[in-house]
Amino acid sequence: MNVYDIADRLPPIDVLRDRCRALAVLERIQDSGYPYYAYVAWGDDEAALMSNGSGDEYSIVFTDAGVFIRVFDHESGMTPYADDDHALWPGLLDGLPPEFRAHVTEPAFCDEGSLNATAVLWRRTGDDGWHAGAGITFPPSRGPYDTSPDGADRLAILGDDIVDRYVDFARDYYEIEVDRAAVAHVVAMRPLTDAVVRALNPDRDLRGYEQAGEVHDGHATGEPGDDRGPE
Repeated sequence: MNVYDIADRLPPIDVLRDRCRALAVLERIQDSGYPYYAYVAWGDDEAALMSNGSGDEYSIVFTDAGVFIRVFDHESGMTPYADDDHALWPGLLDGLPPEFRAHVTEPAFCDEGSLNATAVLWRRTGDDGWHAGAGITFPPSRGPYDTSPDGADRLAILGDDIVDRYVDFARDYYEIEVDRAAVAHVVAMRPLTDAVVRALNPDRDLRGYEQAGEVHDGHATGEPGDDRGPE
């Protein structure tokens, strides 16, 4: 799965934003201490962030102009660290609109002034689809487990099968079984209740979730003590 495959699978901007917020809510409920998924204020804009703590990450910046997505996979053959000049893989930014150029030099996305990226996508507010650099030639697969040459598969969880992918993620990463109906409740952006939070993490409740700190997820909550389950 490469950046072109992901471009075909990502939803419209408003749906993507809600799914990013939902992942941040699910992460906050797990209260792992190190957020794998987050949704934060980004200057005057907003951003969805993913970091696995092992060098792989993505940043999705939502602006009035549209959305800019950067993916970095530290094991990808397309990593800029493979080049002495830290040059990006050829074609990665071909066709990038000028309104997104500032993100290429954003210090949080760069190392010594060069963008850390193995995949880049974008979509302007008025566009009818997602875009990536034109004519990218991907390196050959290095084996049966090398299924995403640019690491773009990190974004696959944001597709239409987000609920099942998150259930699988929680099983693999946190080694827990989460209630699928509760995950679907959060993904649908329905108000959180004590019952929903406890279905996802028996050691948490709505009050604990709200006291965990500010999160810019735009998610409504019910009243503490509300025991309505997933809808």
